[in-house]
Amino acid sequence: MSRTPRIARRIGFATVTALALAIASVIGYRTLTAPPSSLLRPWHQAIPVELPVATLATTTWSDYVAHEQRLLDTVDQAIAASIESADEHVANRYAAISPMHRVRLASDWNRSYELQPVGDTRGIVVLLHGLTDSPYSLRHLASHYQARGFLALSPRLPGHGTVPGALTQVQWQQWLAVAKIAMREAQLRNTKDLPLHLVGYSNGAALALMVSLDATDDTSLPRPDRIVLLSPMIGVGELGRFAGVLGWPAALPSFAGAAWIDVLPEYNPFKYNSFPVNAARQSSLLTRELDSRLVQIGGEQLAPILAVQSLADDTVSTAAVIAMFERFDARHELVLIDIDRSALVDGLLYDHLLPAEDWLGKGDYRAVVLSNRGRSDGTLVERRRSASIWTENATTLRYPFGVYSLSHIAIPFPCDDPLYGLAPRGDGGFGIALGALAVRGERGLLRVSQDDLTRMKCNPFFSDILARIDGLL
Repeated sequence: MSRTPRIARRIGFATVTALALAIASVIGYRTLTAPPSSLLRPWHQAIPVELPVATLATTTWSDYVAHEQRLLDTVDQAIAASIESADEHVANRYAAISPMHRVRLASDWNRSYELQPVGDTRGIVVLLHGLTDSPYSLRHLASHYQARGFLALSPRLPGHGTVPGALTQVQWQQWLAVAKIAMREAQLRNTKDLPLHLVGYSNGAALALMVSLDATDDTSLPRPDRIVLLSPMIGVGELGRFAGVLGWPAALPSFAGAAWIDVLPEYNPFKYNSFPVNAARQSSLLTRELDSRLVQIGGEQLAPILAVQSLADDTVSTAAVIAMFERFDARHELVLIDIDRSALVDGLLYDHLLPAEDWLGKGDYRAVVLSNRGRSDGTLVERRRSASIWTENATTLRYPFGVYSLSHIAIPFPCDDPLYGLAPRGDGGFGIALGALAVRGERGLLRVSQDDLTRMKCNPFFSDILARIDGLL
């Protein structure tokens, strides 16, 4: 008998054994490190029934909004019937006594909305929010477009705006299907062949690119004239790729907490703090599918893109965003915002972040860097590369005192935002001002990470984004 089959069998057995041991190790690790099941509350365990992809494919905007209202009402009733007295406090958005409870909000930005311009309509914009987020995150851009004569449509993506448990079962194809509902509605409203813009934030940026690629061969979808991407989720970490494995122990009731990466208090009225494994998995599947599509089709069939990305981003890969742009031509522009490199914070930060210019490749796309590197007065300079030539323009922008970088979540919010702003304008009727929140006390008492509380939540350079958008109108 030949030795080759025996060797092959041995190699195969060894591979299977190693794989089984690896899986067993992961499961064992998760059963030990997963959030305790005792932390799960009704809003983690409730799973609202979102419309399936097949139904969404033929659902209109008005039908989806009507379904959304019924869904929100059902969720409110379910939580009210199951919430325990220990959870009835003002810092819980799901408690009836909380000013953050959906029915108490001055404006409920957890739902789809449209903003009608005053006077004649000059264009239409569709805005897609990010993962664990809500349509609130793009309301400032929507209002800006509205003031410029655009009709703004911003859908609530499935699994969002209700309870974190909704994200334990959702699929990314449902997100894409709802993005297409908004685009088809934009096409129906666009009776005068007006400009159509598509804005995507974080995970919504990946969806914006996917729906744009699908529109190249789907005549039922309009093709946008301009695309704006904020903190685009083009690449995620390896955790997302293998997130499905991390959730396997959750099949056992005793380890239900393994379905979650984080189980946290829900003190934000428009964003989940708890994060399920499935949300990471679906985002990873979406970005991998997008990368495959871009490789096949390329960027030449896409409308001109304006993207804004913070060099410091703990949620998405800045390198992946740059790598995507290296496939693009000179119609597309990437704005990269550097960390504060002034003498004030020199020596206090880790030095693993090279200057923003050093991150940029040699692609044909237009690159813009906002940085105060080498500036004794701390003001930012706009360094622009076009056709391999760098030019420099002075700005009046500067980092506020005590702020050393932006973050993934900061980009779409001005610093007077009532929820996320450093200097909130009014209270917004939201019951909390997270951006201006300053907590002091002893270590080890807070259930919330200090990093989460001190993470920069607004963009002191938001006016620069608006000016760049105005340049597209």
